[in-house]
Amino acid sequence: MKKICILLFLTAALSACEGFLDRHPYDNIDADDPASLRTENDAISAVNGAYQPLQWAKICNMRLWTLDIVAGNSEVGGGGGDDGIETRDMANFITTSDNAGVLDMYRGYFPGILRCNLVLQKVPAMDISENIKKRSLGEAHFLRALYYFYQVRLFGGVPLITKPVSITDDLKPLRASVDEVYRLIISDLREAILLLPDAATYSAADLGRASKGAAIGLLAKVLLTHNPGTAEYNEIVSLCQQVTDLGYILNEDYTDNFNPQTKNSRESLFEVQYYGKTTVGFWENETQCSWLSAFMGPRNSGMVAGAYGWNQPTAEFVNAYEPNDLRKNQTVLYAGCPPFDGMEYQSAWGTETGYNCRKFLVPKSIAPTYDASPANFPILRYADILLMQAEALNELGRTAEAVEPLYLVRARSGLTEKTELTTLNKTQMRNKIIHERRMELAFEGQRWFDIIRLQNGEYARSWFQSIGKTNFSDKFLLFPIPLKEIEANERLTQNTGY
Repeated sequence: MKKICILLFLTAALSACEGFLDRHPYDNIDADDPASLRTENDAISAVNGAYQPLQWAKICNMRLWTLDIVAGNSEVGGGGGDDGIETRDMANFITTSDNAGVLDMYRGYFPGILRCNLVLQKVPAMDISENIKKRSLGEAHFLRALYYFYQVRLFGGVPLITKPVSITDDLKPLRASVDEVYRLIISDLREAILLLPDAATYSAADLGRASKGAAIGLLAKVLLTHNPGTAEYNEIVSLCQQVTDLGYILNEDYTDNFNPQTKNSRESLFEVQYYGKTTVGFWENETQCSWLSAFMGPRNSGMVAGAYGWNQPTAEFVNAYEPNDLRKNQTVLYAGCPPFDGMEYQSAWGTETGYNCRKFLVPKSIAPTYDASPANFPILRYADILLMQAEALNELGRTAEAVEPLYLVRARSGLTEKTELTTLNKTQMRNKIIHERRMELAFEGQRWFDIIRLQNGEYARSWFQSIGKTNFSDKFLLFPIPLKEIEANERLTQNTGY
């Protein structure tokens, strides 16, 4: 039986992992056979398959965090030569349509979208419990929105695929407009909010699934990104308050957000789940170990297993920390910093900048080999919600009200002086919030999306000029549609300037 997909496979094996992803291999479901989804476990299995592409190198295991390199927070590092050359080209704004990293990012989201479409088509007619049916549909709506939200910010309008693709469908779809993509994202998230349960109701085995709070928080971020006006800012304030009312709080210790022993905390709205050591190869899509510790450990240091030396913070980034900001020691390795796992840092360890990233490193006691890190990757945290709320309040002219959510984030990091915040005008407050987002969310794949959304790209232009990247132009606000995709589908148009 033929199965057709958009330049990618529709189904794939789901390897075993801890928690909800360890149930019922996704490859036993035939997308062309409605009867292949028969039981409640089949529905759960299909949904689990929709989460898995988030774990791949094309999204959270590499391409998402490397966007901080493109955004100017860090340099590639690695082994030099051609190591990471596609990311260097993106960061130096000489990206072309045959860039391998761009192809990864473009293709990375479609498997998840297609798996969500399978759930949304098949599950409504299934004779299963109403709770599992609602949750499964809510998860699929949430995940499809998340996948498209990444794509539209990276590439602009992309083909909208909203049902499983068969041989009779148009296999060379046109690009939808940016507005059309955002309409689907917002519709999906509003539906997900209605369908999903609160995370507090999940059993231990289901922690990490999309929840009502995740959908509410992601909707706030979407509205903040796409042409926000007074109505959107007011809704963002309300949505952020709803997240607070659901009981989310800041962890007392900032590092708990990245510690594999404190996964899925009450600060976490949504994070990508990793199990650690599996039988699947390190470089395979289906690997259940996180790459971040192995990639970011100081090269050849033995500080962590792997230690490839990628993602080296710049001096400009490190110098942007305010005095007494506790996050500096929790995020960056630098000469004279506190030891990591009993080891003193040496800036001579193959670093281009004199610094390495500390935030995602996992001690060998937890990950004794390069392919065993169980650390999750954060997608949306309560600190982000507070900063979005502060930004929306400030843009509404309610600058005095923006002080409290901003202060909560800063105070956790030792920046407890509140008086200076109360004296800021609207422009000063906006700049303070932008700075706070940069330091709080560093290396979590957020900075690039912030700088391109602010002031309709003007912030990005000014920012890159300030760090000497004078060749940045408006065309680089989007990445090119990959040449291979245009060759396969001549109806795809290229982004302006490429």
